[in-house]
Amino acid sequence: MRQQLNKMESTVAVKGSEIEAAKPKEQHEKNKIDSPSPNNSKLETIHQAAQLSKINNGDQQKRVYKIVLTGGPCGGKTTGQSRMCTFFENLGWKVFRVPETATVLLGGGIKFSDLTEKEAYKFQENLIRTMIQIENTYFELGKSSKRNCLIICDRGVMDASAYISRKKWERMLASNNWNPIEMRDNRYNQILHLVSAANGAEEFYSTEEHACRSECVDVARELDYKSAAAWVGHPYFDVIDNSTNFETKMNRMIESVCQKVGIDIGDRLQATSRKLKYLVASLPTDSNFPPFQDFDVEHHYLQSSGPKVQARLRKRGQNNHWSYIHTIRRPDVHGQSRIEVKTQLTQRDYINLLAQRDDAHFTIYKKRRCFLVNNQYFQLDIYKEPSHPRCKGLILLETYSSLSGDALKNCLPKFLDIVKEVTGDPLYSMFNLSLKEDWSITKKFCHSLQSKSIPKPVIRNSMNVSTF
Repeated sequence: MRQQLNKMESTVAVKGSEIEAAKPKEQHEKNKIDSPSPNNSKLETIHQAAQLSKINNGDQQKRVYKIVLTGGPCGGKTTGQSRMCTFFENLGWKVFRVPETATVLLGGGIKFSDLTEKEAYKFQENLIRTMIQIENTYFELGKSSKRNCLIICDRGVMDASAYISRKKWERMLASNNWNPIEMRDNRYNQILHLVSAANGAEEFYSTEEHACRSECVDVARELDYKSAAAWVGHPYFDVIDNSTNFETKMNRMIESVCQKVGIDIGDRLQATSRKLKYLVASLPTDSNFPPFQDFDVEHHYLQSSGPKVQARLRKRGQNNHWSYIHTIRRPDVHGQSRIEVKTQLTQRDYINLLAQRDDAHFTIYKKRRCFLVNNQYFQLDIYKEPSHPRCKGLILLETYSSLSGDALKNCLPKFLDIVKEVTGDPLYSMFNLSLKEDWSITKKFCHSLQSKSIPKPVIRNSMNVSTF
C-alpha cells in the first residue's frame, strides 16, 4: 500500500537549511475532489477508484513501514535493530537502518559541555534538520523498493525535545514552521520505546563500549523518562519495559511490530502482550494527570466486503493538524481470532473513502488523552456528542500489557476511578456503540469479540453507561 503509507515527504519540504511544514487545507482539498478538474482524464479517475477499492478491501500491496526505536541509554536499541533486521529479512522484506544522527555528529568531536547556550540551541535545531534529510533519503529508497520495506530509525525527530526545555522546543517549532502532528504522528508508523536498563534492570546497566554514553544510573533513568514523554501522543506507541529477561524483551519488540503490520507470527514468538480495556466512572481534573496530550478523534465505519469484516476510518489531530488511518479488521485464516491491518492515508484518500460510510453507524467523536504511568502507556477515550444515548458519559481506558494479577493492578493509574475491566466485552465495542439501531432489534450487533469469561450480554433499549 505504498501510495497510502506515511508520506511526510509530501507535507514537509526540505529547502536548503529551512523546513516548511505544509498547512492542512482540508476544505480546499474537499472542494477540489467534489469538483473534478475537466483536465482529469477518464483513465486517472478509473485508476484512483481502483486504488481506493484495494485499500478498502485490505488487498496486500507493497508495504513501506517506518518505525522508530527510542529509549534511554542501555535500553537495547542497537541489539533490537539488528534482531529486527534479521527477522524481517528472513521474511523477504528489504530492511533499511537509519543511523542515529546525534551519534554521527557527536562522534565528530562535539561536546555539549563545551557549547554555549546559543550554540547548544542551534546544534539541536541543525540536528533535526540533518535527521530529517537523512531519513528522507531512506524513505525515498523505501518507496522505490520492489519488495516490502521496513525502515528502522535509531531515534526520531521528537527525541530532540527531551534534551532542551519546553520553552526552547516550542520556540524552535514556531521558528521552523514545524508541528507535532507532522513530526510525530504522520512521519512514522510506529514508535517503540525500549526502557533503559537503568529503570528496572540496574544490574545490567553499563556505559562501556559506547563512546557517546557517560550517564550515571540516575541521569539515564531521567533521560529514559524524557525520551518516552517526547513521543506521548503517537497513535502507535509501544513501551517495551524490563519486566522480562532481555531475550524475551527483544521478542516482545518484534512481536509488537508484527501485530501492527498484520504479519502472522504463529509460534515463532511467544505472545506476551494483550490489549486491555477498562470502564472509568468519571474524568478527574487535569491536575491529577501526569503530563498528557489531548487529541480530537473521529471514527467512521465503512461498508465492508463481508459480514465478518469491519472497515473504518479515523481522523485524529490537534490544533487543526490531522493524521488519517484506515483499518480493516477481519478474522484470521483459521477463524479463531481477529487481526487488524492499519494503513496511513493522505487527506485526499481519506475524503474519497468517506463516500463509502455505512449509514447503519453513527460517527464516533472522542477526546483521546494519552499519558504514561509507571512505564505503561495509556489512552483514555472520552466519548463526545453527537452520539447515541448509550455513549453519553462513557469513558474507557486502554493499554497493552503482559502483566497480570496484582502486578497489573498496581501499574494502573491510581487517580482514575476504574469501575471494572471490559476487555472483549461486546457492550463496549466501538462497532456496537456506533450502531444507530437499538441493540434489541438490530441484526448487526457483533458478538464475536466476546471472551469466554464474559456472560452473554442482555440487550436493552437505549442503553447508557448506568445500565452497563
